[in-house]
Amino acid sequence: MTIKHAVTGKPVKQAVAKKAAAKKTAVAKAIAAQSGALPVESLFFSRDESWLRFNQRVLEEAQDPTNPVLERVKFLAITASNLDEFIEIRVASFLQRIEDGYDQAQPPDEGGLRPQERLDRLIERIESFVQAQYTCWNRQLLPAMAAEKIRVLGWKQLGDMARAHALKFFDEEVDPLLTPVTIDPSHPFPRVLNKALCIALLLRYKRRGAGRAKPNSVLGVVTVPRSLPRLVCLPSESGHSDFIFLHELIESQVERMFRGYEVLSRSAFRVTRNSNLYMQEEESRSVLESVRAELHNRRKGDAVRLEIEGSAAEEIVERLRTNFELDPSQVFRTDGPVNLSRLMNLYSEVKRPDLKYEPFAAKEYKVESKSGDLFEDLRKKDILLHHPFDSYTAVEDFIEAAATDPLVISMRQTLYRTSKDSPIFRALIEAGQSKEVTVVVELMARFDEDSNIRWARELEDAGVGVFHGIFGLKTHCKLALLVRRDPDGVLRRYAHLGTGNYNPVTARFYTDMSLLTSRRELTSAVQRVFNYLTAETDSGSYSPLLVAPLTLWDGVVDLIEREAAHAKAGRPAAIVAKMNGLLDRRVVEALYAASQAGVEIDLIIRGMCSLRPGVKGLSERIRVRSIVGRFLEHSRIFSFANGGKEEVYCGSADWMPRNLVERCEVMFPVADPALSKRLRDEILGAYLKDTMKARILQPNGDYRRVVAGAEPFSAQDFLMRVAQTAPGHAPAEESTPAAK
Repeated sequence: MTIKHAVTGKPVKQAVAKKAAAKKTAVAKAIAAQSGALPVESLFFSRDESWLRFNQRVLEEAQDPTNPVLERVKFLAITASNLDEFIEIRVASFLQRIEDGYDQAQPPDEGGLRPQERLDRLIERIESFVQAQYTCWNRQLLPAMAAEKIRVLGWKQLGDMARAHALKFFDEEVDPLLTPVTIDPSHPFPRVLNKALCIALLLRYKRRGAGRAKPNSVLGVVTVPRSLPRLVCLPSESGHSDFIFLHELIESQVERMFRGYEVLSRSAFRVTRNSNLYMQEEESRSVLESVRAELHNRRKGDAVRLEIEGSAAEEIVERLRTNFELDPSQVFRTDGPVNLSRLMNLYSEVKRPDLKYEPFAAKEYKVESKSGDLFEDLRKKDILLHHPFDSYTAVEDFIEAAATDPLVISMRQTLYRTSKDSPIFRALIEAGQSKEVTVVVELMARFDEDSNIRWARELEDAGVGVFHGIFGLKTHCKLALLVRRDPDGVLRRYAHLGTGNYNPVTARFYTDMSLLTSRRELTSAVQRVFNYLTAETDSGSYSPLLVAPLTLWDGVVDLIEREAAHAKAGRPAAIVAKMNGLLDRRVVEALYAASQAGVEIDLIIRGMCSLRPGVKGLSERIRVRSIVGRFLEHSRIFSFANGGKEEVYCGSADWMPRNLVERCEVMFPVADPALSKRLRDEILGAYLKDTMKARILQPNGDYRRVVAGAEPFSAQDFLMRVAQTAPGHAPAEESTPAAK
């Protein structure tokens, strides 16, 4: 697959490699000279080790007794979901490299380890993390729930009433969906789908047939129906909220399914498969059909992990391991229920608001013009929204108003992830009946590919022009552009630029920024970006936007180097940057150089960070913090002091190679002084003051809570109070934490 740069015409990956090599020599030498005896590989943290540390911070929220108990259960479920994705993408990629025979050691500045060595180290860390997950479940959460009269019971613990209810549910809802299978020459091992929960049984024939010899034991398999809840709610006479895991209910009834056999042992298990999509460019196949075909293959990808209950008989484990062609290191025995991510059901099933976060009321934007026309407001000023503290309905209103407004002539929008029955999606469908509507749908948004294919087809059926961006580059920018002939007869553009997806559901618990504007310089640049996405045109300049993969990488480095120049000249120089991940080596090296030049740098990075802060002579002016709390920190905000003429940007991109090089991204300036001040003082300022949910990255890679004795301050709590005390807040609604 060859991706060509829109400006140079050269393959993007080749151009990137050459530019990286050229930049690296001078900067790396300068850094090495300043950092003294520090080994080259110590300049950067490993991406995967950094990710595991992030998931550990999420687990800490599950372990934190100051959080409501059901929220702690949810955090534990999130850690399991996060780990699933890490296994099926990152661990799978290492296994793929090893299988392909790639065994070269990495360069010293990338760790110097071979793929197998890195994999062995990761597996060891993962095993330790899984043990911590189940310790949290067994020793902390189960007792804490029991104290609140919430119990997860085994079959033998059920009373008569609960058992009768469970059996009735099994007979009416479960048994019709079960297909018991015994493994023999006539019945090969069933195809186990990715992450499907199954039950393995070791069986022995009760009677031996006269005509043929029978083996001592056979393996039986039952797949737990995905359509049913993993936790079955039970009646209780004592006022408890009681549950039994679905697989335990099925296990209690397996003798009924395997009559003629003696059940020697039984155990729940789950297989995780390689979920990377290996796209090939084929002229005869559309991008949509290519993605659809690869999704079919994903369900049957190579196994990369077997999870099985710790009590499982060794014979069952070995038969499964052999069948799935796994090494012993890829088998994880669990000290509790397989698939902790399904504990999310417990949160939704237990109706105990006193054991959850208090409902939160978002601030609604109120149109100020007497006509009630949002577009009239936008002709006078930009609108900046900080979700979920500011309600997402203003963005929905912007799109829905355009769909029904006869003065709006055309609409263009990107869609990366959206939600079922989204008002925005319905508005685009409606607008397609009477307007020129263009939508760029990113089909390969990981794990949302199926739904995005459906959205694309529905939009096409409604008359919407659907494009899939530039082959090989994910369209990750968040843009909407409207063209409207206003009442004064002037044709104007209006735009929405965001840091988050057009998804009203996640907008309630992801922190993101939205900018609504009619500024000509911004809206015309947004139009040029759409031209690039639909026709791969060379627009020359995208200013004032920075656009990946064309200008963003260089632009970010230039902004950092400009701060260094200001510092050297004695002018105000500082950087405050908030993002989800920082992994790009060239950017990290520029930050190191800026620190050495005297720039004070504060980084707020939720997840992976390869930069090593606080090293004397290298990064002593750089501070890195991570905030994991009620809401998923997803906004990207970048503030540069610029010698006293501060500039503040927001955008869709993290400072990671995939965002800067392999995706279509947009970083946009916030020009209004009042709005940029809000970003700097109210929002970034709050995150830098956080002493309750912030962890500070240490030079050795550990994350530590803010030192004891600091005044308690939670940025998210503060921002909720700001929203709730402002006029126009919405009715309270339940919010869901997410930490992916």
